[in-house]
Amino acid sequence: MTRAAAALALILLPGCAAVGEGPQASSVTVPTTFLYEAPPGERGTLDDLLPNGDPAFRTLVAAVDSDAPDLQAALARVDAARAGLRAAGAARAPNITANSNASYSRISENAVVNVPAGTAIDPTNASFSAGIDASWDLDLFGRLRASQRAATLRLDAADADARAVRLALVADIARAVTDYRMAEARLFLADADFSDAAALARLTDTRIRAGISPGLDLVRAQSLEAAARAQQGPARAARAEALGRLVTLTARDGTAVAAAFTQPATPGVSSLPPVGLPSLLLRQRPDVVAAERRLSAANAEIAAAAAARFPNININGVLGLAALALGDLFSTQSLNASVGGGITAPLLDFGRIEAQIDARQADAKEAFALYRKTVFGAIGEAETALGSLQASQDRLAALEAQLAVEQDAVALATQRYRMGLSNFLGVIDAQRQLNIVRQALIASHGETEQARVAVYRAFGG
Repeated sequence: MTRAAAALALILLPGCAAVGEGPQASSVTVPTTFLYEAPPGERGTLDDLLPNGDPAFRTLVAAVDSDAPDLQAALARVDAARAGLRAAGAARAPNITANSNASYSRISENAVVNVPAGTAIDPTNASFSAGIDASWDLDLFGRLRASQRAATLRLDAADADARAVRLALVADIARAVTDYRMAEARLFLADADFSDAAALARLTDTRIRAGISPGLDLVRAQSLEAAARAQQGPARAARAEALGRLVTLTARDGTAVAAAFTQPATPGVSSLPPVGLPSLLLRQRPDVVAAERRLSAANAEIAAAAAARFPNININGVLGLAALALGDLFSTQSLNASVGGGITAPLLDFGRIEAQIDARQADAKEAFALYRKTVFGAIGEAETALGSLQASQDRLAALEAQLAVEQDAVALATQRYRMGLSNFLGVIDAQRQLNIVRQALIASHGETEQARVAVYRAFGG
Protein backbone atom coordinates (compact mmCIF):
# COMPACT_ATOMS: atom_id res chain seq x y z
CA MET A 1 0.00 0.00 0.00
CA THR A 2 1.35 3.37 -1.02
CA ARG A 3 1.61 6.20 1.44
CA ALA A 4 -1.17 8.11 -0.36
CA ALA A 5 -3.54 5.15 -0.14
CA ALA A 6 -2.69 4.64 3.50
CA ALA A 7 -3.37 8.31 4.24
CA LEU A 8 -6.70 8.17 2.40
CA ALA A 9 -7.72 5.04 4.34
CA LEU A 10 -6.81 6.76 7.59
CA ILE A 11 -9.00 9.73 6.65
CA LEU A 12 -12.00 7.61 5.63
CA LEU A 13 -11.78 5.20 8.57
CA PRO A 14 -13.79 7.30 11.05
CA GLY A 15 -16.79 7.35 8.70
CA CYS A 16 -16.96 3.61 8.07
CA ALA A 17 -19.19 2.70 11.02
CA ALA A 18 -22.82 2.44 9.95
CA VAL A 19 -25.49 4.62 11.49
CA GLY A 20 -28.82 2.94 12.13
CA GLU A 21 -31.90 4.44 10.46
CA GLY A 22 -34.25 6.32 12.74
CA PRO A 23 -37.80 5.18 13.55
CA GLN A 24 -40.28 5.40 10.68
CA ALA A 25 -43.90 6.56 10.61
CA SER A 26 -44.87 3.36 8.77
CA SER A 27 -44.06 1.30 11.87
CA VAL A 28 -47.12 2.71 13.70
CA THR A 29 -50.05 0.29 13.44
CA VAL A 30 -53.44 2.01 13.25
CA PRO A 31 -56.91 0.46 13.62
CA THR A 32 -58.63 -0.65 10.43
CA THR A 33 -62.08 0.72 11.37
CA PHE A 34 -63.77 3.07 13.79
CA LEU A 35 -66.03 1.77 16.52
CA TYR A 36 -68.47 4.61 15.86
CA GLU A 37 -69.08 5.00 12.15
CA ALA A 38 -71.33 7.10 9.98
CA PRO A 39 -74.53 5.31 8.88
CA PRO A 40 -74.16 3.70 5.45
CA GLY A 41 -75.52 5.58 2.48
CA GLU A 42 -74.86 9.07 3.87
CA ARG A 43 -73.76 11.70 1.35
CA GLY A 44 -72.14 15.08 1.47
CA THR A 45 -68.78 16.46 2.55
CA LEU A 46 -67.19 17.38 5.83
CA ASP A 47 -67.94 21.04 5.10
CA ASP A 48 -71.62 20.19 5.45
CA LEU A 49 -70.99 19.72 9.16
CA LEU A 50 -70.31 23.44 9.58
CA PRO A 51 -73.08 26.03 10.05
CA ASN A 52 -72.66 27.33 6.51
CA GLY A 53 -76.29 28.41 6.44
CA ASP A 54 -75.57 31.01 9.10
CA PRO A 55 -74.60 34.41 7.64
CA ALA A 56 -72.75 35.24 10.86
CA PHE A 57 -70.49 32.21 10.44
CA ARG A 58 -69.75 33.03 6.82
CA THR A 59 -68.94 36.64 7.68
CA LEU A 60 -66.73 35.86 10.67
CA VAL A 61 -64.84 32.96 9.11
CA ALA A 62 -63.95 35.21 6.17
CA ALA A 63 -61.92 37.32 8.60
CA VAL A 64 -59.70 34.40 9.58
CA ASP A 65 -57.18 34.61 6.74
CA SER A 66 -56.71 38.36 7.01
CA ASP A 67 -57.09 39.19 10.69
CA ALA A 68 -56.79 36.15 12.98
CA PRO A 69 -53.64 36.63 15.13
CA ASP A 70 -53.06 32.89 15.64
CA LEU A 71 -53.02 32.24 11.90
CA GLN A 72 -50.78 35.22 11.21
CA ALA A 73 -48.27 33.87 13.74
CA ALA A 74 -48.39 30.41 12.10
CA LEU A 75 -47.84 31.92 8.65
CA ALA A 76 -44.84 33.81 10.00
CA ARG A 77 -43.37 30.47 11.12
CA VAL A 78 -43.93 29.17 7.59
CA ASP A 79 -41.97 32.13 6.23
CA ALA A 80 -39.15 31.39 8.68
CA ALA A 81 -39.06 27.74 7.60
CA ARG A 82 -39.04 28.80 3.95
CA ALA A 83 -36.06 31.06 4.66
CA GLY A 84 -34.31 28.13 6.35
CA LEU A 85 -34.85 26.02 3.24
CA ARG A 86 -33.38 28.74 1.04
CA ALA A 87 -30.35 28.94 3.30
CA ALA A 88 -29.89 25.15 3.19
CA GLY A 89 -30.11 25.20 -0.61
CA ALA A 90 -27.68 28.10 -0.89
CA ALA A 91 -25.14 26.20 1.23
CA ARG A 92 -24.78 23.69 -1.62
CA ALA A 93 -23.93 26.39 -4.18
CA PRO A 94 -20.51 28.04 -4.60
CA ASN A 95 -19.79 30.93 -2.29
CA ILE A 96 -18.39 33.90 -4.21
CA THR A 97 -17.23 37.09 -2.54
CA ALA A 98 -15.69 40.27 -3.86
CA ASN A 99 -13.17 42.39 -2.00
CA SER A 100 -11.11 45.49 -2.52
CA ASN A 101 -8.48 47.25 -0.47
CA ALA A 102 -6.51 50.47 -0.56
CA SER A 103 -3.88 51.45 1.96
CA TYR A 104 -1.39 54.25 2.48
CA SER A 105 1.42 54.35 5.05
CA ARG A 106 4.38 56.55 5.88
CA ILE A 107 7.41 55.56 7.94
CA SER A 108 9.68 57.78 9.94
CA GLU A 109 12.88 58.58 8.08
CA ASN A 110 14.67 58.96 11.38
CA ALA A 111 13.81 55.39 12.29
CA VAL A 112 15.62 53.86 9.32
CA VAL A 113 19.09 52.51 10.19
CA ASN A 114 21.91 50.76 8.38
CA VAL A 115 21.28 52.63 5.15
CA PRO A 116 24.34 53.84 3.16
CA ALA A 117 24.82 57.53 3.15
CA GLY A 118 23.28 59.34 0.23
CA THR A 119 20.64 56.64 -0.32
CA ALA A 120 17.25 58.14 -1.09
CA ILE A 121 14.45 56.81 1.01
CA ASP A 122 10.79 57.03 0.05
CA PRO A 123 8.99 57.08 3.41
CA THR A 124 5.56 56.56 1.86
CA ASN A 125 3.96 53.37 0.66
CA ALA A 126 0.64 52.78 -1.10
CA SER A 127 -1.03 49.58 -2.26
CA PHE A 128 -4.26 48.78 -4.07
CA SER A 129 -6.01 45.47 -4.62
CA ALA A 130 -9.32 44.04 -5.85
CA GLY A 131 -10.34 40.48 -6.23
CA ILE A 132 -12.94 37.71 -6.26
CA ASP A 133 -12.76 34.71 -3.95
CA ALA A 134 -14.76 31.55 -4.59
CA SER A 135 -15.19 28.33 -2.63
CA TRP A 136 -17.38 25.32 -3.17
CA ASP A 137 -18.11 22.37 -0.90
CA LEU A 138 -18.52 19.38 -3.23
CA ASP A 139 -20.69 17.57 -0.63
CA LEU A 140 -19.60 14.16 -1.91
CA PHE A 141 -21.02 12.39 1.15
CA GLY A 142 -24.39 14.14 1.24
CA ARG A 143 -24.14 16.23 4.41
CA LEU A 144 -25.57 19.35 2.79
CA ARG A 145 -28.13 17.37 0.79
CA ALA A 146 -29.42 15.77 3.99
CA SER A 147 -29.65 19.18 5.66
CA GLN A 148 -31.57 20.55 2.70
CA ARG A 149 -33.94 17.59 2.79
CA ALA A 150 -34.53 18.18 6.51
CA ALA A 151 -35.25 21.86 5.83
CA THR A 152 -37.76 20.91 3.12
CA LEU A 153 -39.56 18.58 5.51
CA ARG A 154 -39.63 21.21 8.24
CA LEU A 155 -41.17 23.66 5.80
CA ASP A 156 -43.85 21.06 5.04
CA ALA A 157 -44.41 20.66 8.78
CA ALA A 158 -44.75 24.42 9.28
CA ASP A 159 -47.23 24.60 6.41
CA ALA A 160 -49.25 21.76 7.95
CA ASP A 161 -49.13 23.56 11.29
CA ALA A 162 -50.63 26.64 9.65
CA ARG A 163 -53.40 24.52 8.15
CA ALA A 164 -54.03 23.00 11.58
CA VAL A 165 -54.30 26.48 13.11
CA ARG A 166 -56.78 27.54 10.44
CA LEU A 167 -58.79 24.35 10.94
CA ALA A 168 -58.93 25.01 14.68
CA LEU A 169 -59.95 28.64 14.10
CA VAL A 170 -62.77 27.68 11.74
CA ALA A 171 -64.01 25.04 14.19
CA ASP A 172 -63.77 27.42 17.16
CA ILE A 173 -65.67 30.13 15.26
CA ALA A 174 -68.34 27.59 14.34
CA ARG A 175 -68.66 26.58 18.01
CA ALA A 176 -68.83 30.20 19.19
CA VAL A 177 -71.42 31.09 16.54
CA THR A 178 -73.49 28.09 17.61
CA ASP A 179 -73.23 29.12 21.26
CA TYR A 180 -74.29 32.66 20.38
CA ARG A 181 -77.31 31.44 18.43
CA MET A 182 -78.29 29.02 21.19
CA ALA A 183 -77.98 31.79 23.78
CA GLU A 184 -80.25 33.96 21.65
CA ALA A 185 -82.74 31.09 21.37
CA ARG A 186 -82.65 30.57 25.14
CA LEU A 187 -83.18 34.27 25.73
CA PHE A 188 -86.08 34.35 23.27
CA LEU A 189 -87.67 31.34 24.96
CA ALA A 190 -87.10 32.82 28.42
CA ASP A 191 -88.79 36.04 27.30
CA ALA A 192 -91.71 34.07 25.87
CA ASP A 193 -92.01 31.96 29.04
CA PHE A 194 -91.91 35.09 31.16
CA SER A 195 -94.61 36.70 29.03
CA ASP A 196 -96.80 33.59 29.26
CA ALA A 197 -96.23 33.30 33.00
CA ALA A 198 -97.04 36.99 33.51
CA ALA A 199 -100.27 36.58 31.55
CA LEU A 200 -101.13 33.53 33.63
CA ALA A 201 -100.43 35.46 36.83
CA ARG A 202 -102.74 38.28 35.69
CA LEU A 203 -105.46 35.79 34.86
CA THR A 204 -105.04 34.12 38.22
CA ASP A 205 -105.24 37.46 40.00
CA THR A 206 -108.48 38.20 38.19
CA ARG A 207 -109.92 34.83 39.21
CA ILE A 208 -108.90 35.42 42.82
CA ARG A 209 -110.62 38.80 42.82
CA ALA A 210 -113.72 37.08 41.44
CA GLY A 211 -113.53 34.57 44.25
CA ILE A 212 -113.17 31.53 42.03
CA SER A 213 -109.48 30.74 42.77
CA PRO A 214 -107.57 30.50 46.04
CA GLY A 215 -104.76 32.94 46.83
CA LEU A 216 -102.20 30.16 46.65
CA ASP A 217 -102.74 29.94 42.88
CA LEU A 218 -101.35 33.45 42.47
CA VAL A 219 -98.24 32.52 44.46
CA ARG A 220 -97.71 29.54 42.18
CA ALA A 221 -98.19 31.65 39.06
CA GLN A 222 -95.76 34.26 40.35
CA SER A 223 -93.25 31.47 41.09
CA LEU A 224 -93.48 30.34 37.47
CA GLU A 225 -92.99 33.96 36.35
CA ALA A 226 -89.89 34.34 38.56
CA ALA A 227 -88.43 31.08 37.23
CA ALA A 228 -88.82 32.35 33.65
CA ARG A 229 -87.18 35.65 34.57
CA ALA A 230 -84.26 33.77 36.18
CA GLN A 231 -83.49 32.12 32.82
CA GLN A 232 -82.85 35.46 31.13
CA GLY A 233 -79.64 36.36 32.98
CA PRO A 234 -77.70 33.14 32.20
CA ALA A 235 -78.79 33.38 28.55
CA ARG A 236 -77.45 36.93 28.26
CA ALA A 237 -74.21 35.89 29.98
CA ALA A 238 -73.76 32.96 27.56
CA ARG A 239 -74.31 35.28 24.61
CA ALA A 240 -71.73 37.73 25.95
CA GLU A 241 -69.23 34.90 26.50
CA ALA A 242 -69.67 33.67 22.92
CA LEU A 243 -69.25 37.20 21.58
CA GLY A 244 -66.04 37.64 23.58
CA ARG A 245 -64.59 34.45 22.12
CA LEU A 246 -65.41 35.61 18.61
CA VAL A 247 -63.69 38.94 19.25
CA THR A 248 -60.57 37.05 20.33
CA LEU A 249 -60.66 34.63 17.41
CA THR A 250 -61.32 37.14 14.63
CA ALA A 251 -59.59 40.27 16.01
CA ARG A 252 -62.77 42.26 15.36
CA ASP A 253 -64.50 44.54 17.84
CA GLY A 254 -67.69 43.56 19.63
CA THR A 255 -69.88 45.87 17.55
CA ALA A 256 -68.72 44.27 14.31
CA VAL A 257 -69.22 40.77 15.71
CA ALA A 258 -72.73 41.55 16.98
CA ALA A 259 -73.63 43.10 13.62
CA ALA A 260 -72.87 39.77 11.92
CA PHE A 261 -75.81 38.20 13.75
CA THR A 262 -78.47 40.59 12.47
CA GLN A 263 -79.58 38.13 9.77
CA PRO A 264 -81.23 34.85 10.81
CA ALA A 265 -79.61 31.49 10.21
CA THR A 266 -81.03 28.73 8.04
CA PRO A 267 -80.76 25.04 8.97
CA GLY A 268 -77.88 23.12 7.46
CA VAL A 269 -77.56 19.55 6.17
CA SER A 270 -78.50 17.12 8.93
CA SER A 271 -76.83 13.97 7.57
CA LEU A 272 -73.33 12.87 8.51
CA PRO A 273 -71.09 12.42 5.45
CA PRO A 274 -68.86 9.35 5.11
CA VAL A 275 -65.69 9.89 7.12
CA GLY A 276 -63.52 7.11 5.71
CA LEU A 277 -61.03 4.83 7.44
CA PRO A 278 -58.48 5.68 10.15
CA SER A 279 -55.70 5.47 7.55
CA LEU A 280 -57.45 8.21 5.55
CA LEU A 281 -57.76 10.27 8.72
CA LEU A 282 -53.96 10.33 9.05
CA ARG A 283 -53.66 11.92 5.60
CA GLN A 284 -56.40 14.47 6.28
CA ARG A 285 -55.34 15.70 9.70
CA PRO A 286 -52.77 18.51 9.31
CA ASP A 287 -51.35 17.96 12.81
CA VAL A 288 -50.61 14.31 11.95
CA VAL A 289 -49.01 15.39 8.67
CA ALA A 290 -46.86 17.93 10.54
CA ALA A 291 -45.74 15.32 13.09
CA GLU A 292 -44.84 12.87 10.29
CA ARG A 293 -42.82 15.52 8.46
CA ARG A 294 -40.92 16.38 11.65
CA LEU A 295 -40.11 12.72 12.15
CA SER A 296 -38.76 12.48 8.59
CA ALA A 297 -36.77 15.69 9.12
CA ALA A 298 -35.26 14.28 12.31
CA ASN A 299 -34.13 11.18 10.37
CA ALA A 300 -32.60 13.40 7.67
CA GLU A 301 -30.68 15.28 10.34
CA ILE A 302 -29.26 11.95 11.57
CA ALA A 303 -27.86 11.45 8.06
CA ALA A 304 -26.45 14.98 8.04
CA ALA A 305 -24.74 14.42 11.38
CA ALA A 306 -23.34 11.06 10.25
CA ALA A 307 -21.94 12.61 7.06
CA ALA A 308 -19.69 14.81 9.21
CA ARG A 309 -17.55 11.70 9.81
CA PHE A 310 -16.48 11.71 6.16
CA PRO A 311 -13.99 14.04 4.47
CA ASN A 312 -15.05 17.52 3.49
CA ILE A 313 -13.67 18.39 0.04
CA ASN A 314 -13.57 22.01 -1.09
CA ILE A 315 -12.48 23.77 -4.26
CA ASN A 316 -11.12 27.28 -3.79
CA GLY A 317 -10.20 29.95 -6.30
CA VAL A 318 -8.92 33.52 -6.19
CA LEU A 319 -8.84 36.03 -9.04
CA GLY A 320 -7.51 39.48 -8.22
CA LEU A 321 -5.54 42.59 -9.02
CA ALA A 322 -2.75 44.13 -6.95
CA ALA A 323 -0.57 47.19 -7.58
CA LEU A 324 1.38 49.85 -5.73
CA ALA A 325 -0.17 52.62 -7.80
CA LEU A 326 -3.83 53.07 -8.54
CA GLY A 327 -3.12 53.73 -12.22
CA ASP A 328 -1.39 50.34 -12.52
CA LEU A 329 -4.18 48.36 -10.87
CA PHE A 330 -5.97 47.38 -14.08
CA SER A 331 -2.91 46.48 -16.12
CA THR A 332 -2.20 42.87 -17.07
CA GLN A 333 0.90 42.87 -14.88
CA SER A 334 -1.32 43.40 -11.79
CA LEU A 335 -3.30 40.21 -12.34
CA ASN A 336 -2.93 37.39 -9.85
CA ALA A 337 -4.92 34.15 -9.68
CA SER A 338 -4.88 30.85 -7.89
CA VAL A 339 -7.01 27.73 -7.81
CA GLY A 340 -6.81 24.74 -5.57
CA GLY A 341 -8.64 22.29 -3.41
CA GLY A 342 -8.56 21.01 0.08
CA ILE A 343 -9.71 18.04 2.05
CA THR A 344 -10.38 17.91 5.75
CA ALA A 345 -11.56 14.97 7.79
CA PRO A 346 -11.91 14.19 11.47
CA LEU A 347 -9.02 12.21 12.87
CA LEU A 348 -9.25 12.43 16.63
CA ASP A 349 -12.34 14.40 17.65
CA PHE A 350 -12.73 12.50 20.94
CA GLY A 351 -16.37 11.62 20.27
CA ARG A 352 -17.73 15.00 19.23
CA ILE A 353 -19.34 13.73 16.03
CA GLU A 354 -20.69 10.60 17.69
CA ALA A 355 -22.26 12.79 20.36
CA GLN A 356 -23.95 14.82 17.64
CA ILE A 357 -25.23 11.62 16.00
CA ASP A 358 -26.55 10.34 19.33
CA ALA A 359 -28.31 13.67 19.93
CA ARG A 360 -29.98 13.56 16.51
CA GLN A 361 -31.04 9.94 17.07
CA ALA A 362 -32.56 10.96 20.40
CA ASP A 363 -34.40 13.77 18.59
CA ALA A 364 -35.75 11.22 16.12
CA LYS A 365 -36.96 8.98 18.96
CA GLU A 366 -38.75 11.93 20.50
CA ALA A 367 -40.26 12.89 17.14
CA PHE A 368 -41.47 9.30 16.70
CA ALA A 369 -43.07 9.29 20.14
CA LEU A 370 -44.79 12.60 19.39
CA TYR A 371 -45.95 11.30 16.01
CA ARG A 372 -47.40 8.18 17.60
CA LYS A 373 -49.10 10.29 20.26
CA THR A 374 -50.56 12.57 17.60
CA VAL A 375 -51.82 9.61 15.58
CA PHE A 376 -53.68 8.00 18.44
CA GLY A 377 -54.80 11.37 19.72
CA ALA A 378 -56.41 11.98 16.32
CA ILE A 379 -58.04 8.56 16.27
CA GLY A 380 -59.28 9.06 19.82
CA GLU A 381 -60.74 12.48 18.94
CA ALA A 382 -62.46 10.96 15.92
CA GLU A 383 -64.02 8.17 18.01
CA THR A 384 -65.14 10.68 20.65
CA ALA A 385 -66.63 13.02 18.05
CA LEU A 386 -68.51 10.24 16.23
CA GLY A 387 -69.80 8.71 19.46
CA SER A 388 -70.81 12.09 20.89
CA LEU A 389 -72.66 13.03 17.72
CA GLN A 390 -74.56 9.76 17.75
CA ALA A 391 -75.48 10.22 21.42
CA SER A 392 -76.52 13.87 20.99
CA GLN A 393 -78.69 13.01 17.99
CA ASP A 394 -80.43 10.29 19.99
CA ARG A 395 -81.01 12.72 22.89
CA LEU A 396 -82.33 15.37 20.53
CA ALA A 397 -84.83 12.92 19.03
CA ALA A 398 -85.98 11.85 22.51
CA LEU A 399 -86.45 15.47 23.63
CA GLU A 400 -88.43 16.32 20.51
CA ALA A 401 -90.75 13.42 21.30
CA GLN A 402 -90.97 14.53 24.93
CA LEU A 403 -91.78 18.09 23.86
CA ALA A 404 -94.89 16.90 22.04
CA VAL A 405 -95.97 14.97 25.14
CA GLU A 406 -95.40 17.95 27.46
CA GLN A 407 -97.35 20.28 25.14
CA ASP A 408 -100.27 17.87 25.25
CA ALA A 409 -99.93 17.69 29.03
CA VAL A 410 -100.18 21.48 29.38
CA ALA A 411 -103.21 21.62 27.09
CA LEU A 412 -104.90 18.81 29.01
CA ALA A 413 -104.10 20.27 32.46
CA THR A 414 -105.41 23.67 31.37
CA GLN A 415 -108.60 22.18 30.00
CA ARG A 416 -109.23 20.14 33.18
CA TYR A 417 -108.58 23.23 35.33
CA ARG A 418 -111.10 25.29 33.39
CA MET A 419 -113.65 22.49 33.70
CA GLY A 420 -113.05 22.34 37.43
CA LEU A 421 -111.71 18.77 37.27
CA SER A 422 -108.27 19.61 38.71
CA ASN A 423 -106.59 22.37 40.64
CA PHE A 424 -104.22 25.06 39.41
CA LEU A 425 -101.18 23.19 40.67
CA GLY A 426 -101.53 20.71 37.82
CA VAL A 427 -101.36 23.55 35.27
CA ILE A 428 -98.31 25.08 36.93
CA ASP A 429 -96.46 21.77 37.13
CA ALA A 430 -97.24 20.94 33.50
CA GLN A 431 -96.14 24.38 32.32
CA ARG A 432 -92.95 24.26 34.38
CA GLN A 433 -92.06 20.84 32.94
CA LEU A 434 -92.75 22.12 29.41
CA ASN A 435 -90.42 25.07 30.01
CA ILE A 436 -87.68 22.73 31.26
CA VAL A 437 -88.02 20.52 28.17
CA ARG A 438 -87.93 23.54 25.87
CA GLN A 439 -84.70 24.75 27.44
CA ALA A 440 -83.25 21.23 27.29
CA LEU A 441 -84.23 20.97 23.63
CA ILE A 442 -82.37 24.19 22.79
CA ALA A 443 -79.33 22.94 24.69
CA SER A 444 -79.54 19.61 22.86
CA HIS A 445 -79.69 21.39 19.49
CA GLY A 446 -76.53 23.25 20.49
CA GLU A 447 -74.81 20.06 21.66
CA THR A 448 -75.65 18.36 18.36
CA GLU A 449 -74.24 21.25 16.34
CA GLN A 450 -71.13 21.28 18.53
CA ALA A 451 -70.72 17.54 18.00
CA ARG A 452 -70.98 18.02 14.23
CA VAL A 453 -68.25 20.66 14.36
CA ALA A 454 -66.14 18.29 16.48
CA VAL A 455 -66.44 15.63 13.74
CA TYR A 456 -65.37 18.23 11.16
CA ARG A 457 -62.29 19.12 13.18
CA ALA A 458 -61.45 15.54 14.16
CA PHE A 459 -61.36 14.48 10.51
CA GLY A 460 -59.28 17.41 9.34
CA GLY A 461 -62.02 19.39 7.63
